[in-house]
Amino acid sequence: GALLTRRGITLRVLLRDGLLEPARGVLSIYYLGKKFVGDLGADGTITWQETGQVFNSPSAWATHCKRLVNPAKKSGCGWASVRYKGQKLDQYKAAWLRQHQPNAAPPPDESLASEGEEEEMPEEEEEEVTREGRLPVPEPAAAKKPEEKSKKQQCKSLLEPAGTDHVPPGKRLESKARVPVRYCTLGTRDSARNPQTLVEVTTFAAVNKFQPFNVAISSNVLLLLDFHSHLTRSEVVGYLGGRWDTNTQLLTVLRAFPCRTRLGDAEAAGAVEEPYYSGNPGVESKIAPFWVMPPPEQRPNDYGIPMEVEVAYIQDGFLTNDVLQEMTLLVDFYKGAPDLVKFQELWSQDQTYLDKLKGSLASRTPKDQSFTHILEQIYSLLKLSS
Repeated sequence: GALLTRRGITLRVLLRDGLLEPARGVLSIYYLGKKFVGDLGADGTITWQETGQVFNSPSAWATHCKRLVNPAKKSGCGWASVRYKGQKLDQYKAAWLRQHQPNAAPPPDESLASEGEEEEMPEEEEEEVTREGRLPVPEPAAAKKPEEKSKKQQCKSLLEPAGTDHVPPGKRLESKARVPVRYCTLGTRDSARNPQTLVEVTTFAAVNKFQPFNVAISSNVLLLLDFHSHLTRSEVVGYLGGRWDTNTQLLTVLRAFPCRTRLGDAEAAGAVEEPYYSGNPGVESKIAPFWVMPPPEQRPNDYGIPMEVEVAYIQDGFLTNDVLQEMTLLVDFYKGAPDLVKFQELWSQDQTYLDKLKGSLASRTPKDQSFTHILEQIYSLLKLSS
């Protein structure tokens, strides 16, 4: 006959009394742009689909996932972060209390934490951005506060800034010199700020922190990235893929996927940054990896800080077939384009653009001489294309 407090209400209690049902993929977390999906077991455990890891509570799962995104995260605020079929778990907990103990309402300041969880101040969680239907909670959720609505409007205006000129199809925006600004001048998130503002990177030492993870990049990845950047006078974009080791906190970048798309097209131009930089006087390209550190939990409306990342470089022994194929496909894609670099023209007094390309790729090319003739074939294709 004892009354259960909020701390006594676990997933097992909610499953036992029919408010939740075990199923695959019904649990989710949205945090700083990342989505995590979990299965709810009949015993109240959570299995993270991506790795198969099993967690005994929403707090344990939320803390683990959030620390992968933000290593400074102390705890996960699980019941306010984890959603069951789109609705936060703490709403199901509140519904259980109203259903089973209507006359035993807890004090207004009592935490939503459950047994085995640490107390934590609630934080602003990201809303689910999908078209999936949400099953109703046994009781209707409270109306959103006005300030929550204004935050959503603010996010929308960041994606669609007022005063943006729409470019007719086939036209290209004139490239305007954009001066990077210092992070300290940004202030809090503002709908009036251009979302394409360039922000200077800062070092971890400058903010009295250590880099919270390590990064290693394959030389084949850098070679392909550098090759793509040299083909056109316009900006280029692509994706990087690799492996994340949770034990060593090491991110190893193993593959590059150049996007073969015309960024001058009206549909695609606004979707990416324009990182083209013409101020490098040297032959070899400068590649500057960075990571946007999330804002402090107590100031969620601040902008993230772009941090310069130290990287270890892995020298590959040979060029893989996928790299060679991507290089050939890129040459074919840019062939005849008006912004294709004319490789036979002079880049400096005594070097052509092709010489510059070869010089930039030299440090990233495997020492195995058997691949030299293959690269020369690709260089010959460039001469013909331009």
